[in-house]
Amino acid sequence: MKTTSLLSSADSSCDAPAGPPRISVVIPLHNEAETLQELYDRVKATMDRVDETWELVLVNDGSTDGTSDILDRLHSDDRRVVVVHLRRNYGQTPALMAGFHHASGEVVVAMDGDLQHAPEEIPHFLDKINEGYDLVSGWRTARSDAFLTRTIPSRIANWLIARVSGVKVHDFGTTFKAYRREILEDLHLYGDLHRFVPALIARNGARIVEIPIKDMGRNQGKSHYGISRTFRVMFDIVTVAFLLRYITRPLHFFGKVFLACSSLSGLIGLFLVYRKFFVRIDIFQQHGPLALLASVLMLAALQFLAIGLIGEILVRIYFESQDKKIYTVKRVLRR
Repeated sequence: MKTTSLLSSADSSCDAPAGPPRISVVIPLHNEAETLQELYDRVKATMDRVDETWELVLVNDGSTDGTSDILDRLHSDDRRVVVVHLRRNYGQTPALMAGFHHASGEVVVAMDGDLQHAPEEIPHFLDKINEGYDLVSGWRTARSDAFLTRTIPSRIANWLIARVSGVKVHDFGTTFKAYRREILEDLHLYGDLHRFVPALIARNGARIVEIPIKDMGRNQGKSHYGISRTFRVMFDIVTVAFLLRYITRPLHFFGKVFLACSSLSGLIGLFLVYRKFFVRIDIFQQHGPLALLASVLMLAALQFLAIGLIGEILVRIYFESQDKKIYTVKRVLRR
C-alpha cells in the first residue's frame, strides 16, 4: 500500500458523533506509513458495521517516515479519528498509555498498527465485553514468528508470568485487548509493562477472558522487536512479581532474604565456635574463607533489612502523600 493513496476509499464527510463515543480503538504507531491507510480503511469498515458510536485514537510514537502527515489528513477527513503526536519515540507502553488517556469511550480496544492484528476481529472482543467481562485478551494460538527466536522464548515467558501472577492467560504479550474504562482508571504502566496488564489488573478483581485471534504477521515493514527483548521480559517478570505480592509490604520480601542470610551466617558461626572451643583449632588458619563468608552474609543480611525498612517508609510516603488507595471499588450502594 503506497502512502500516495491517502483516503482513496474513505468517506471524507465523516463527522465525530455528538457526545462521547462508546468504543475507542487505540493504536500506537511508529513508522507505519506503508500500512496506515489500509489499517484505517479496515478499522472504519469494521466499526461502521458495529451498532455503536466509536472513535479511533492513533498515537504517533515519534515516527520519522511520513506517518505524521498521513495522520493529520486522516483526522481532517474523519473527525472520529483522534491523533496524538508524541514529541519523540517513547516505546509501546508510553504510547499505549497516551492512547488510554486520550480515549473517551466506555470500552477501549487496543491493537498494534502493523496489521499483525486483524481489525475484523474487534467485534468478537466487544461481544465478550457485553457478556460482562472487564478485560478480553487475544490469544495467538498459531504464531507466525520465528520458532526458535520468538515463539519458544514467548511461551516460556508466558508460562512464567502465569505462574508468578496466578492468572491463567496463555498469551500475555499481545496488544490486542479490550478493556472496560473503569479498570483503566487505576492502571499505571511504565517501562515495558503493557504485556503484563492481565496480571496487574487481576489483583483488583477484574474478570478476564481469552479469545483466539489470528496472528497475521507483518506483510510490510520491519518488526521493531528482536530476541534481545526476551532478556528485558525476564527482568520485568521479577518486577511484576514484586508489585503483585509485596508492593504494600516490601519488608516481607527483603525480610525473607534477611532471615536466609542471617540464619546461614549464624549456622556457620556456631560451627566455627564449636571448632574453636571444643576442637581447639585456629579458625583463621583452618577456616579463614568460611569465617569471611559468615561475615559477608551477616553484612548482607543487615543491608537487606535496611532496604526493607526503607521500602516500608517509601510505600507509606507514596500512598499517604498522594492519597493513593490500596484497594479499588467496583460498586457502592447507598440509601
